[in-house]
Amino acid sequence: MDSFTQIALGIAIAEVCAGKKLKNKTVLYGSILGTIPDLDIVVGLFLNPVDAVLIHRGISHSLFLFLFLSPLLGWIISKIERAKINFMQATAMAFWCLFTHVLLDMFTSWGTQILWPLDYRFAFKTIFVIDPLYTIPLVISLIMVWKTKDTILRKKYIFRGLFISSSYLLLSCFIKIYALKQFEKALLKQGIEYSEIIVKPTAFNLILWNANVATQENYLLGDYSLFDTQPISFTAYSKNKILESQLNGNSDFEKLQNASEGWYIISQKNQSLYFNDLRFGLLNDNPKNPQFAFSYQFIRNNDKLKAVEVPKNKRDGKRLLQKIVIRLKGN
Repeated sequence: MDSFTQIALGIAIAEVCAGKKLKNKTVLYGSILGTIPDLDIVVGLFLNPVDAVLIHRGISHSLFLFLFLSPLLGWIISKIERAKINFMQATAMAFWCLFTHVLLDMFTSWGTQILWPLDYRFAFKTIFVIDPLYTIPLVISLIMVWKTKDTILRKKYIFRGLFISSSYLLLSCFIKIYALKQFEKALLKQGIEYSEIIVKPTAFNLILWNANVATQENYLLGDYSLFDTQPISFTAYSKNKILESQLNGNSDFEKLQNASEGWYIISQKNQSLYFNDLRFGLLNDNPKNPQFAFSYQFIRNNDKLKAVEVPKNKRDGKRLLQKIVIRLKGN
């Protein structure tokens, strides 16, 4: 999830674990602890773009790291707040702030390698990385907590905020299951044979959902709104295996294959090859010139093809949001 939401969650968990002892200092410690797993983004600034993608939500989001890091952070906090909180309590607060960060990220499309060094990435794909309806209840509860010193009221407010946000997260799971059933019914009705399907929400909402469908020759992309009255339609994008063969043996291509979990297509424009990650949809759905949210251009550098991320056009992003607003109202 976005940094602001993770900070809000971190503060809320710190309040649950140590609000009685640390009072409003939970804002400081919750903010720091809720941010730590995402510091892999800073490390990524010193790596090439492809390696930065591979490490994101890897070891920094793993239980393996948290089991070592939590006691260290707990020791530091207990030394700073010597008269207020002991080592075990501070360690528990550190662990739960780190762990809930990862749990929340598991519900997004990117997911996390929570069991690193195992390579598998857990991604439930039930919520977009920014969803105000998850974040707002947490923020309101934190404001209420900040305004009162009464321990019982603080607990009441924070548990209420966490309950509402967690209920929304649970709701996202049920809505995804329902949306998945609608896509499966549409594929069956249209006689489309497929090997795999992934379903995920569009930006900022749980009403409009996207599906990626793998067939033998193509990937099909479709969308479904809870307010739809017309059948679901799919747009086919060729897997372009002939173009892909030109990148066989390329290290950046192999890394991107791994990062995309196999959901990609290779396209060509002006003699350049592009790697397009299908999991995050399109910025521009123009059939003649589609622009994917995550796309990499292969540029020759010292007789080697290196992948460079294609800059996103803000105007395309704005148009996409406008289309989402219109489309979620139903077809």
